[in-house]
Amino acid sequence: MGLFSLFTKEIAIDLGTANTVILYNDKVVVDEPSIIAIQRDTNEVLAVGKHALMMHGKTHENVKTIRPLRDGVIADFKSTELMLREFIKMAGTRGYFFPPALKMVICIPSCITEVEERAVRDSAEQSGAKEVRLIHEPMAAAIGSGIDVLDANGNMIIDIGGGTTEIAVISLGGIVTSKSIKTGGDEFNEEIIECIRKTHGINVGEAMAEKIKIAVGAAIEDIDSPPEDFEAVGHDQLQGIPRPVMVNYCEIAQALDKSIYKIESAVIRTLEETLPELSADIYRNGIYMAGGGSLIRGLDKRIAKRTQLNVHVVNDPLKAVARGTGIALKNFDKFPFLIK
Repeated sequence: MGLFSLFTKEIAIDLGTANTVILYNDKVVVDEPSIIAIQRDTNEVLAVGKHALMMHGKTHENVKTIRPLRDGVIADFKSTELMLREFIKMAGTRGYFFPPALKMVICIPSCITEVEERAVRDSAEQSGAKEVRLIHEPMAAAIGSGIDVLDANGNMIIDIGGGTTEIAVISLGGIVTSKSIKTGGDEFNEEIIECIRKTHGINVGEAMAEKIKIAVGAAIEDIDSPPEDFEAVGHDQLQGIPRPVMVNYCEIAQALDKSIYKIESAVIRTLEETLPELSADIYRNGIYMAGGGSLIRGLDKRIAKRTQLNVHVVNDPLKAVARGTGIALKNFDKFPFLIK
């Protein structure tokens, strides 16, 4: 077994719109933004992950930064392949005389088309995978949240990622009812950029919008421990010079209202389509929330108020999908929901 493991390495990948997380030997070995920097004239990879993110919005004409995944799926096949190759090198699976065979489990959105699914497989295979299984994101999130997905018990999971929000009712190892909407962290950032432009008259970039979201992001104005105002710096539209403004959580709560309403509506539609017996289970168990978007202050309270159900934010929601993908990797040929 030890000799065999030298030639076969198993990795689990949460290939997200905003971040990519890779597990190897039950440990998170890569947790990086899903972005790559490439030199235009030579197509040389200059940086991936955090280093590429530092370049985003600051490059000259011969360097381009690319976020190859949009709305949870691959938008740029070649860039995804190059980015995956670099991340796999960072995972420490290549320290041999020749590359080992890689077994991968990769999570995908539940709404993915066959063409998009094929693109994920091809990217993984071009990056060195010899055997690939896919798992739907809400199923991985449920497993990573500690839910017994094989039990005859209905559970609802909401996974709010960078590009999509996945909502699913899971029972007996399968997704019974689900909804996937293209609303997530990226749309939150766009709403914040628009809010700062209209309210304060300055333009801010994606990176600053992300900082604002983390510092003062909120779904409701009535929260228990309000954060302090955040100083955002942007480009003044009238004077054309850099200018700071103070942003408070109430402004952001109003800015995010439209996007969060879309999530609420999708949750209600999913509940409406849920079978009566599963509805009874969900009433007892409540709703579980995972993904980075679930960390928006007061979002759990807002959904609980709308649905009249208990809402639980899982432990370490940012890593829930990756944890579930890692558990699926251990049961490569046993779990019925792994897509071959």
